[in-house]
Amino acid sequence: MPTITFALKDLEKLVGRKLKIEQVEELSGYGKGDYEGYDNETDEVKIDFGDTNLPYLWSVEGVARLFKRVLGIEKGIAKLDSKKSGYQVKVDNSVGKIRPYISAFVAEGKKIDDYLLKQLIQLQEKLCENFGRKRQKVAIGIYSHKQIKFPVHYKATDPESISFVPLEFKREMTQAEILESHPKGKDYAWILDGFSKYPILVDDQGNVLSFPPIINSNSTGKIEIGEDQIFFEATGLDMDSVHLATNIFAQALSDRGFSIGSVEVQYADKKITTPFMFNEVVELDKERIKSVLGLELKDSEIKKLVENAGYNFASGKVQIPHYRRDILHQVDVIEDIGIMYGYDNIKEKPLVSYTVGGSLPIVALIDKAREVMVGLGCQEIMSPILSNKFTLYNQMNIKDFGTVEIKAYMSENYSVVRTWLIPILFECLSKNKHVEYPQKIFEQGLVTVRKDDEAIDHERLAYASANEKADYTEVKQVLDYLLRMLNVQYSIEETEHDSFIAGRVGRVIVDGKKVGFIGEVAPVVLIKWGIELPVAAFEINLTEIFEVK
Repeated sequence: MPTITFALKDLEKLVGRKLKIEQVEELSGYGKGDYEGYDNETDEVKIDFGDTNLPYLWSVEGVARLFKRVLGIEKGIAKLDSKKSGYQVKVDNSVGKIRPYISAFVAEGKKIDDYLLKQLIQLQEKLCENFGRKRQKVAIGIYSHKQIKFPVHYKATDPESISFVPLEFKREMTQAEILESHPKGKDYAWILDGFSKYPILVDDQGNVLSFPPIINSNSTGKIEIGEDQIFFEATGLDMDSVHLATNIFAQALSDRGFSIGSVEVQYADKKITTPFMFNEVVELDKERIKSVLGLELKDSEIKKLVENAGYNFASGKVQIPHYRRDILHQVDVIEDIGIMYGYDNIKEKPLVSYTVGGSLPIVALIDKAREVMVGLGCQEIMSPILSNKFTLYNQMNIKDFGTVEIKAYMSENYSVVRTWLIPILFECLSKNKHVEYPQKIFEQGLVTVRKDDEAIDHERLAYASANEKADYTEVKQVLDYLLRMLNVQYSIEETEHDSFIAGRVGRVIVDGKKVGFIGEVAPVVLIKWGIELPVAAFEINLTEIFEVK
């Protein structure tokens, strides 16, 4: 969970008001933050933000922005007045399958001192490591603007074709050498596993800015004390996430008085001006507020509470800040209304009905299955129920067999409901190739398969073993023990499945019903995921097994 530190005097300057430390502790709760203490000698405040859906709060600027609205000093969305800088970033098609998206801006007008530099680095690291999933989803670079000749070019090149001096080093290194020898290269090399070319960011004279998402250049990518012009960029796998990280950073600098200049990002098929304003609007229903919070609020009261929460409000519609992307439904706004109203101020109602809770009958079977797998020394993973067709089908070398798709999804990574679990295990294995083998993982969870107009839910369990000796025999021994402990008799019949090696895959049968499959994963699938060791796996349908039992 992100923990940030900052000077109390700096917070007071940004808020525009003296604050007692007790006020800081109380106000932190409005952003779901846990106040962890204040050092009177260093003037340092420490706050932990457990809610990772609000990355704009991972800086003192974001905290001050929240406090000003709660205190009524300002209301509504903070303005980000960016002017056209005339600068461009040109994106080459070569990065399309590696790291396709980039966003940027320039900032000037204020000199950077030692304290501010540390605050910028803190925000950069929090966004990259937490929101950016250890730089894989989003990585950020900050540069000395004066040394850059625009336009900037974002492309992919051969790992041995370009050399530059990486940050905090004194000799030139190729991208391949950086991944092998540089500390940051070793830490994040796993992100680029399986790719024959690596991303590079250069200016119009060919000077290297950075090797995203690994390391900046030691010349342009090193901000010095006294710098008053900087160039910011964020690269990543998801466009919305890259834009959000850029907006958060730009707003933080704008709050400090920097002038923000927009940058035109030129893709092969489109041009996007960044920082990018999402202009998201949510309709708010007073009856829904009443049903959720039990409050009958007037329009004027709703407007005040919504603006205190940092939104704009007009004619029943709530405008979402450009530095937030966590609002999926009006209920998310209503939650913030409740926080601003104060849950302690909502009158209690007597309990009028009494019920006894209990678990579904299938839960006993599910719990037993999970317990057995853990007992076999397998690592359990837990993943979102939402996924995407590329992961579920393209990467597994099979065709869509019935997917429930999200009509208005927020991210392409989470655009469908998962239909099976083995692809999720492979996604985990692909991201942990830097971890010691053997790797034996499993997941138990819900999947949904569409048949005609019906969506059918099933509880499933999938297991995968990745090691140099992984084969059908090994994975069948795990399945034997699991079903024996569940008191289930089964058989296996030959079948075909494009995700598995022909002749090394079988269908699991219980009481004449097909309840799963088991086998050695096909090399074409391993190559797609960049996995260099054999993998054997099985997946069984616990719902159907329960019905049979």
